[in-house]
Amino acid sequence: MSDQSDDAGTIQVLLERLVKFRLPRTLAIKQRIDSGERLSDTELEFLKDALKDAKDAEKFVVRNPEFHTLGARIAQLYGEIINKAVENEKGVR
Repeated sequence: MSDQSDDAGTIQVLLERLVKFRLPRTLAIKQRIDSGERLSDTELEFLKDALKDAKDAEKFVVRNPEFHTLGARIAQLYGEIINKAVENEKGVR
């Protein structure tokens, strides 16, 4: 059996978590950050956990090319949030 077929169940769980939990909260954080607000400690902790999860899921994305675009877009979204949050922090001080 190939790695791709072995990955199916894990990918399904990861996608469900992304759609139901990670993405809605990440988009809400992005909206706040884009309006000039700073990250709260809770949001920062959430993003750290989300980035760790994304790193852990990377091996599944690499082995399954149909998820390359999604993986890249999620990474880009986290990058945009982090860059804007740093910009907001610099503007406050």
